[in-house]
Amino acid sequence: MAVPIAVLDCDLLLYGRGHRTLDRFKLEDVTDEYLVSTYGFPRQFIHYLVDLLGATLSRPTQRSRAISPETQILAALGFYTSGSFQTRMGDAIGISQASMSRCVANVTEALVERASQFIHFPEDEATVQSLKDDFYGLAGMPGVLGVVDCTHVAIKAPNAEDLSYVNRKGLHSLNCLMVCDSRGVLLSAETHWPGSLPDCTVLEQAALTSQFETELHKDGWLLGDSSFLLRTWLLTPLHIPETPAEYRYNMAHSATHNIIERTFRTIRSRFRCLDGSKGTLQYSPEKSSHIILACCVLHNISLQHGLDVWSSPATGHMEQPEEEYEQMESVDSEACRIRQELLLTHFS
Repeated sequence: MAVPIAVLDCDLLLYGRGHRTLDRFKLEDVTDEYLVSTYGFPRQFIHYLVDLLGATLSRPTQRSRAISPETQILAALGFYTSGSFQTRMGDAIGISQASMSRCVANVTEALVERASQFIHFPEDEATVQSLKDDFYGLAGMPGVLGVVDCTHVAIKAPNAEDLSYVNRKGLHSLNCLMVCDSRGVLLSAETHWPGSLPDCTVLEQAALTSQFETELHKDGWLLGDSSFLLRTWLLTPLHIPETPAEYRYNMAHSATHNIIERTFRTIRSRFRCLDGSKGTLQYSPEKSSHIILACCVLHNISLQHGLDVWSSPATGHMEQPEEEYEQMESVDSEACRIRQELLLTHFS
């Protein structure tokens, strides 16, 4: 008796009944070494993601065989960490390239929905003080709540007419504004800004600025490089240091701010879909932005689980567009006063 085509999904048609099906791949059947080499993470971490995202990924389906949350997560991790929809990746868990793509979309949206749960500034006083103490221990810079910078991620051209995503090097990209703590944990991540926007414009328009000017701590500041304007809550280096105190301030500022560069290298090292070695993200700017944010969420979760990869070698072929920094000293007299007071009290 003929089997109606309607009950067969694309994976069964592509691979046949002899191929390992979705229900036959079990985490317990493979070693941690295999999981890390293929999907980038060990078994315990993957189990945590299944518990975290399982309910969201178990949506009702009309297909004859729903793809399990475990398989969807493996497919997405495989893409995030390799940057490729290679056939061998789908073969390993028994799904087609088309299904791989759907899994990445599902897991990405599930992670984005939880971004605020894992990426945020601390609120209680004890944690805020601990944050400042950790930064102070690095290079003696007091009152630091985070270090901020932008990084570009290459994407495909949205269309021939839209030049807003073309950066200074003529490549299409998203300019992503991020803040991290002294361990590289992300405290803020805005991943949707067009690559044509300079860093200072991104910050000016960012939700981060609104947060610090209207809500967040008044007794501390972020550290930003010379591409940003000096603000009461954002300390930048002195353009031309002259006194010993100013040199000491700049050295402490640079040593502390370097944490964000290490964090960017870590994220690119772990999530190869962002590093440009496999080409650009082949999605719309919106979907690409969500993939970047999903990787940021996974970065923070991985640090919570003790998976620190700062010792990994730097990778990546997507060079950052070089900003032509101008003398961007703020006309904000209060910001100038705060920096000068810091020079006198801590660096003289």
